[in-house]
Amino acid sequence: MGKKIVSFLPSATEILYNLDVGSQVAGVTHECTYPEEAKLKPKVITSCFDPSQLTSKEIDKKIFDLVRNETSLFILNEILLKDLKPDLIVAQGICEVCSPFKKEIFHAISILGYHPEILILDPHNLKDILNNIMEIAEKVDKIQKGKSLVEFLNNKINIITNKRKNKDIQISSRILCLEWIDPFFTAGHWIPEMVEIAGGINGLSRKGDRSKITSLEEIKNFDPDKIILMPCGFDIDRTTNEYEKILENNSSWNSLRAIKEKEVYVVDAGSYFSKPGPRTFVGVEVLAKIINPNEFNYIRVPSKSFMKLD
Repeated sequence: MGKKIVSFLPSATEILYNLDVGSQVAGVTHECTYPEEAKLKPKVITSCFDPSQLTSKEIDKKIFDLVRNETSLFILNEILLKDLKPDLIVAQGICEVCSPFKKEIFHAISILGYHPEILILDPHNLKDILNNIMEIAEKVDKIQKGKSLVEFLNNKINIITNKRKNKDIQISSRILCLEWIDPFFTAGHWIPEMVEIAGGINGLSRKGDRSKITSLEEIKNFDPDKIILMPCGFDIDRTTNEYEKILENNSSWNSLRAIKEKEVYVVDAGSYFSKPGPRTFVGVEVLAKIINPNEFNYIRVPSKSFMKLD
């Protein structure tokens, strides 16, 4: 009988299933939708509002207002948590918008009446994500499985970097990854590193730093060769709908060289970029196909993982 685990973090839920301990996961969040089995788990955490009914701008304003008023973005099901009696809670410390933050952990401990094991993940780059996998593996006594998973994911990176070196692929394309489009946020954390591994020059954000607000003027000055839209948590359909409403008829946006040359791409951010787990390494493969399509045409990625906008 293993530990009873509650996950406050979608990427941790994914890691737990990859380590073959999904049966020990007793509770998850409303965002834990991968793998499919995770959707059937009791929801210990839910959002305080429904973002599916709001535009990007409305979501940004709602979050700003909640944070300004020091109101939690998440609702903890206290009765369910008490009933589950977890031995281990996995949460994150990187972003209070993306998943329940440290204050939810403190709240959980206060209502449980005992102190379960707590593992707080705080990844800023790909190495951190791999380290997080091993941290979880150690907590659930799956060290060998964790090592095998880390080796498999590292191999995805090595194949791309070795191909670039062997073929002497020049890193020349300026790449802009946008994590939000109303307002513009440039993608941070592990995304700049992913772009560099895939063979691009990342723009307007630095490796390991948080995502930050940017402007159309800054984008024009950077003059990207390719623009990749990856709004946090959105899939291709949601991002495409937002793009059509917000940017498709924006004359200033359409004056950008990348737009004129039809070098705009949409990716499934919710699956391969926003959540720092095993599928993030598939995201590197997706970027390699976007940035250097001829050299990496042999790589197979999931359907609907990315799309070029006409």
